[in-house]
Amino acid sequence: MREYLIGWPELTAATLIRRYKRFMVDVQLESGEVITAHCPNSGSMRGCLEPGRRVFLSRSNNPQRKFAHTFELIEMPSSLVIVNTLMANRIVKKAIQAELIPQLSAYTSIRAEVPYGIASRIDLLLEGSGKPCLVEVKSCTLVEDGIVMFPDCITARGLKHLVELQREAAKGWRCILFFLIQRMDAQIFRPADHIDPAFGRELRHAFSSGVEILAYTTHITTTGVAVAEKIPVDLS
Repeated sequence: MREYLIGWPELTAATLIRRYKRFMVDVQLESGEVITAHCPNSGSMRGCLEPGRRVFLSRSNNPQRKFAHTFELIEMPSSLVIVNTLMANRIVKKAIQAELIPQLSAYTSIRAEVPYGIASRIDLLLEGSGKPCLVEVKSCTLVEDGIVMFPDCITARGLKHLVELQREAAKGWRCILFFLIQRMDAQIFRPADHIDPAFGRELRHAFSSGVEILAYTTHITTTGVAVAEKIPVDLS
C-alpha cells in the first residue's frame, strides 16, 4: 500500500460542463444542481477539459470566498488528473522531506517561496552541508501516447524561470527544474516544442548550462496523492 504524501479533504463528485474566464468551471452535481467552482490552473489544461467528464471538488468553509468549491481532479480514460497546480509544490516538498527523491536526499533544510534572482521567488530552497539547491517545480498534465509534455500553452513566466536558473547555476548554485506529472499514464517527458518552441530551446540550453532536470510521476486516488517514479527526460 502506498503512503499518501497529501490527503484530499472530502471530495464531491460532479460532471464537467465548461471552463471559462480561465479560473471558473461550471459543473453539475449528482443532485442535478449546476454550480460554479474555482479552477486553480492558469494553463490551457489541454486534453483535460472534455465536457461530460467526471470531476471531483473540494469545499471551503471560508465565507469570504466567492466560490465555495475548488476543482481538484478530473477523471480521464487512463488516469485521474490533478488540475489544481497549487498541489505540485506541496507534493514535491513532502516527497523531499520523506526522502523519496534520491537525487535530493542530502539536504537537511527546506524553505518555500524564497526570494532570488530579479524579483523572483524559488519554489523550494534546499540547504545542508554542501552547496544550496534551488528547485523550480512545474506541474504537468498534458499527456499524449504516454508522452508527457510541458508547457500546455506559451509560458513567458516559465521562460523567465529558465533564464534565472541558468544565471544562478553560473554562480555555482545547484539548480533543479522539477517536472511533477500530476497523472499516472506517462512514460517519458519531452518539451512541448509544438506549443512553445522558445521554451523548448531554452530548456535545452539550460540543461547544457548545468541546470538539472527531473521528472516524476504521481499515484492518485480520491483519497490522496503519492510520488510514483522517476521517468526519462528526452531533449532530443
